[in-house]
This record gives sequence, C-alpha cells and structure tokens, in this order.
Amino acid sequence: MRIPVLSAIICLAIVDLVAGQTVDMKSSAATASLPKYRPALLGSGPDALINRIDTADLMKKGQKNAAIMFVCSVKKTGEVVWSGTYRGTPDSKLLEQELQKRLAPATNTKFIPAVYNYEPVDAIYYGTVTFAIVNEKPRLRIFANQEAAELEKESDFVGPQPFFGGESKFDGLHYPSKEDAPVQVNGVVELTFKIDENGNTLAMEAKTEEPPFLGFADTAMKDFEKAKFIPAFRAAQPVACEVTLPVYYKPKS
Repeated sequence: MRIPVLSAIICLAIVDLVAGQTVDMKSSAATASLPKYRPALLGSGPDALINRIDTADLMKKGQKNAAIMFVCSVKKTGEVVWSGTYRGTPDSKLLEQELQKRLAPATNTKFIPAVYNYEPVDAIYYGTVTFAIVNEKPRLRIFANQEAAELEKESDFVGPQPFFGGESKFDGLHYPSKEDAPVQVNGVVELTFKIDENGNTLAMEAKTEEPPFLGFADTAMKDFEKAKFIPAFRAAQPVACEVTLPVYYKPKS
C-alpha cells in the first residue's frame, strides 16, 4: 500500500543536514561512556547512509524532486539487518531503488547504534529521504522521523525507536494466524503512540487497518504491547511525544 506524503516535504530549503541526526562514527566509537539514551543515528563517515546514496547518478538518470519513507532494523553493532521502503511520492522509483540498494546488508552501510540505559541495543529506525535538484545540483536529506508536521518544518526531531532486549519485550512482527487471516495478503496498520521522555508507552491505538477484519490491527497491538522505546529527541534531548508509526505485514513466501 502506498500512501501519499504531503507535497510540502519536497519543497526543500537550502540548509545543511540536521546536526542532531548525524554523528561522527570514529569519535562516537572512541567515547568511553555511553549516554542513558541515544537513538540509532545516521552517522557521518564513509559508511553512513547519507554518504552511500549516489546523488550524482540519480540526477544523471533523471530523478526529480521526490521523497520516500523507510524502516530498518539496526543491530547494536550498527549493521542493517532488514529494511523496507514505502509511501513514495510520484516519480520516486529511482530514489527508492537506490535506497533499497544502499540498505541491503551486503553493502555494509552502518548506523550509529541505539543506546538504552547505557547499553547498546538493537533498534528499529524510521526515516524519510528527500531528494531535490537545487541550482542544478542534487540535494539529499535524511530525517529520522516520519511525522508530516516535522518534515514540513525540516526540524531536528528524532522519532522514538522500539528496541529489542533488556527492559523491552518487543520481539518483532508476527503475521496474523490463519484463523484471523485465512487469505494471505499484505497488511498495514497505523499505530498512534503517546510515549514519555523515558521511552514508556502511555497510550497506543490502531488508527487505520488495511485490509480490515483480517486481524492486522489486533496483531500490531499485540506485537507492540510490551515494547519499550528509545525516547524521541529534540534539540539533542529526550522528550515526550505523540507519533504515528506504520506497521507492515507480509505473508511468508
């Protein structure tokens, strides 16, 4: 299912990357102590996603202004385990293909891993990539959130990230049982969350379910009912937030 993104997010301002969403990988690795919380971040070294996407080649192939959202699982060592892309704007296919290529595990793209309670953890990163031609040059930006209002402002907001292990009982997504979904089809659920500044879920609700009546909403609620999050960040500080996260289900082939 492809859901249109607000067209405003591709009306890009000529600004530098959001500093709060990038970290120098070498200096980070050399840091002796870890913070209590840190979301998975892009990084700024040669293996970082922002530096792996070939903007010159995209421009050469004819990619125009476009945006695409993505999700990926980032291990505590920074490697990408799996990823998915969705909600592309019209004519974003070339950008989507390039993003999928760079997120594939074999490409060795690295993220700065998430930290919870002073320990690295496996986490899920939700991001948005925008591409534009500005003054006849390619312009790429990657945001660590998927909130329309934040993307329109090009803010430094980093959305909350569910993580695995430790205090979090989140263990991934589970396709509905055959009793609930006798027809094996793709499903998507939008879950709305209220999450405090420590990553605790205060409220959760299924906003949309497509297709309906096949158990996807109930399954998504169950998958996330015991999850804890790396809290959202704004101005490099953890904050409470209200967000909507898409949850995609595909039957096993």
